[in-house]
Amino acid sequence: MDTDAPQTPWPMAPDWARALEPVLPRLHEVEAEVSRRRAAGELVLPTPGQVLRAFHRPMSEVKVLILGQDPYPTPGHSIGLAFAVDAAVRPLPRSLANIFTEYVADTGHPFPATGDLTPWADQGVLLLNPILTVAAGDTNSHQKLGWQEITTAALTALAARDAPLVSILWGRHAQRFEPLLGTTPVITSAHPSPLSARRGFFGSRPFTRANDLLAEQGAAPVDWRLPGTQPEAEQTLPGL
Repeated sequence: MDTDAPQTPWPMAPDWARALEPVLPRLHEVEAEVSRRRAAGELVLPTPGQVLRAFHRPMSEVKVLILGQDPYPTPGHSIGLAFAVDAAVRPLPRSLANIFTEYVADTGHPFPATGDLTPWADQGVLLLNPILTVAAGDTNSHQKLGWQEITTAALTALAARDAPLVSILWGRHAQRFEPLLGTTPVITSAHPSPLSARRGFFGSRPFTRANDLLAEQGAAPVDWRLPGTQPEAEQTLPGL
């Protein structure tokens, strides 16, 4: 245990805790408000142990950033990693299915068996939502809680490291954060939402392009492979 790491209301890796120490008072305030809402009966997603899951692995291991928006508002879906869902979720949200469609076209790997993106996180991919909680059934309901103060500090600290990094920003919401990333190579495209995926997301090749940019920085590529193949009929969840 790293006894020098600051104490945080939810678990995170020690180097993330040190990097976010300037905003820890704000994080405690946000945690207190989330706890108050839970106590009042609001179903807050994800579960408490997964709220900061994007920060569970060390910041020192991060080499690719994929920025989302806020957690899925459907109970049982969000696991604290942007775009990922619990392995049991069937069918997949349509944005995630579109990500997997591009993943197949870009990498040649089979369509994944589940929407659990934990293997990417294990490879050093930071799957971060700027807003880290949501009320069930109410997208963007926690956008004014103060989360973006914490995640802005996280992005600033990440970009300030002297280490290889590539950022993947899908859609206008994620691209608003590009100024925080300094000289980090950035891959941008339309969002994988069914409303915009055909306007520049499909064919954007984010996975192989990210590995090419990592190679230019002298870093090892990400092994993007995910387990298995999911039947096509179970791939999408209408409307998301």
